[in-house]
Amino acid sequence: MKHSKYCIIGAGLSGLTTAYKLLQNGESDFIILEARDTIGGRLSTINSIDFGAAWLQNYHSNVLDLIKELGLKTFNQYTTGKSILMYNTMAPPHYFESDPNAPSALRIVGGSLALIHALAEKFLDKIRLNTKVERISAVSQNATIETNNGHFSAEKIIITLPPKLASHLKYNPELPEHLHREMTTTHTWMSNAIKVGINYKTPFWKTKGFSGTMIGQVAPVVELYDHSNYNESVFSLMGFVNESLRELSANDRKKQIITYLEKHLGAEAKNYSLYLEKDWSKDEFTSVESLNSYYLSPKYGHPVFNSFYLMEKLLFSGTETSPKYGGYMEGAVNSGVIATEKLLCKTLNSS
Repeated sequence: MKHSKYCIIGAGLSGLTTAYKLLQNGESDFIILEARDTIGGRLSTINSIDFGAAWLQNYHSNVLDLIKELGLKTFNQYTTGKSILMYNTMAPPHYFESDPNAPSALRIVGGSLALIHALAEKFLDKIRLNTKVERISAVSQNATIETNNGHFSAEKIIITLPPKLASHLKYNPELPEHLHREMTTTHTWMSNAIKVGINYKTPFWKTKGFSGTMIGQVAPVVELYDHSNYNESVFSLMGFVNESLRELSANDRKKQIITYLEKHLGAEAKNYSLYLEKDWSKDEFTSVESLNSYYLSPKYGHPVFNSFYLMEKLLFSGTETSPKYGGYMEGAVNSGVIATEKLLCKTLNSS
């Protein structure tokens, strides 16, 4: 059984932030257990397309400071030109242009996954992939973590999984009822999203005076944006698919989406070089069977996640636990910072 002072469950943005901050504070005795075969959690960049978290705002100070500290850069989301708003299927589209003086959403140069790789660079040897946690038990001075790849022990455990997913683990002793209830009812960010990314050889929408932004709850794609990379070597459109299309076959869904783009952006839309989708509801390490769709921002950061559990050995973290900007990259980083502060405080108080 491998023993560590700290065991972080989940190699997403929150877990890696905690590990990074621990290392900065001279704490190197930790291990990270990740069920997936890759790091990043709900940050996923494939062929320059961000299928998970994609944007941040200029007031997201924690993540912006981290990006700067790691030597990464950001750039503005492209919004120049006509954007399209669809009120209903019977009415003509409404065209509008964004205020050029308004603050723009930001993207990370190299994609959101660049932040993940930069964070993990100094402790890759401490990450155990394909390691799915099954049970956590508090025994004497340490806690044990049972996984499909053996047993681990630690003085403190930080769970960064979505609370609803973490509620499916087994705990000994059992978690308090009020905590378990909050875990099972906390919406999992991205869990109901279907994202689509489409690459083209040229940014034809730009040359035709379009921004690439298309908004419409009645459309096959409820939100679509230009997602070309910083170097403008890859030209893409990326957005969120209408969940009503979930039950269609992948081919039928693609047909509806491309036809919609052809109608409003032009025939060039059918000449794509790559078409990819990511349905997060089918990701076993993100979603659960009791899927709920949210069209308004869910509430995150419940006070129940502030405390340690299992004889003061277990702490919950992750973007859903953050009291600020839950559901954003900022929330994930903020939760990681908070978790580190609590761990170090507990360590000092017990020494």
